[in-house]
Order: sequence, then structure tokens, then C-alpha cells
Amino acid sequence: MNDVIKALGEYGIVPVVVLNDAKDAEPLAKALCEGGLKCAEVTFRTAAAEESIKIMAEKFPDMLVGAGTVLTTEQVDRAVAAGAKFIVSPGLNPKVVKYCVEKGIPVCPGTCTPSEMEQAMDLGLDVVKFFPAEPSGGVKFIKAVAAPYTMLKFMPTGGVNATNVRDYLAYDKILCCGGSWMVKGSLIEAGEFDKIVEMTKEAAAIVKEVRG
Repeated sequence: MNDVIKALGEYGIVPVVVLNDAKDAEPLAKALCEGGLKCAEVTFRTAAAEESIKIMAEKFPDMLVGAGTVLTTEQVDRAVAAGAKFIVSPGLNPKVVKYCVEKGIPVCPGTCTPSEMEQAMDLGLDVVKFFPAEPSGGVKFIKAVAAPYTMLKFMPTGGVNATNVRDYLAYDKILCCGGSWMVKGSLIEAGEFDKIVEMTKEAAAIVKEVRG
């Protein structure tokens, strides 16, 4: 397993961030670090994403900042140039995965069927995103498909929240969970970074409670 992906597993929860204004990147990154989760998946679907990743990576070099919702190799290049240390995509695009693997860029593509999981393994991966997690069957589904894929670990994202995250974290095939409840857009836009620190601390405490 890649060292960056392994480090995400140590955090247990990866905040999935949507930033509409790059001015919020620095205070948000500070809040996450203070809260004990020095990592973030910044979704690449807003105009502010690239600049936000750059700010977070430069101001907080110890933080694991990645790009999410990456759909093309061109976006991979832009994200990495901005400072992204890992790439996450909603689905499994073989072209994007091969491109990342060839360049040594940690990548976690979205899967929700056994066929996609096998395809990811064939491309050399041992960790996949499971998306959308809750609508696709949640922990029950992961447990059902994990049995034949003993070498595969999962990063469930989509519908994971403070209420159900313990169930995910308790299963040893789950490396980490992607979640946005501690970094809601409404909190960011209102500048409620103290609240984000508080909710991030609670999320980090859940990881410690479940995994020790």
C-alpha cells in the first residue's frame, strides 16, 4: 500500500471539502489540523478548488491534501501541480487510474460493484473508494463483497456521518471513511471555523474510540 494512502488510514476519517472561495482554504485547513485530522479531499468540481489546494498545501505542508471528483488526466496534472498528494475519483476510469499509477500518484477510484473492484485490482490497486456508500448497501455490502477480495481495502464515502461512521471504522477491511459532516458548506460560508474545529475533534475522537 502506498505510504500516502496508508497515512489516510491512520487518520481514519478524511474530510471531503467543497470550497467555493479560496479565501476559506487557509482557515479551514487550520481548523482541520487543530481538530486532529490533518487531511482533506478537496473536490475538484468548483472553480476555487485548484487555488484552495495550493493554499492548503503551501500553508500546511504536513497536511495530506488530495483532490477529489477528478475525472480526467488533465485534472490530475492540475491537481498535482497545485500540491495534491493523492487523487480520488467518483468512478473507475481506467485511463485516469493508469495515468496515476504510471506517474506514481496515489489514486483511489470509486467502485460499487465486484466487477469494478476486480478491474481496480487488475490495475494494481489494493485500496478503492466505495461510492456512494450508504445508498449502495453500506457496511453490509462491503462485508459481503470483501470475502473473495482478501487483499482489498475500502474507503467508503457518501452518506457516512457521525451516527454510522463507527460501524464502518469497526470493520478491518475499511481503511478510512470519507465524510463531509464536519466541513459542511454552510459552516464554511458562515466562517464558523471554531465549530469545524469542535466537530473535527469529535470525529477524531470517534476514530480513537473505535480503533484505539
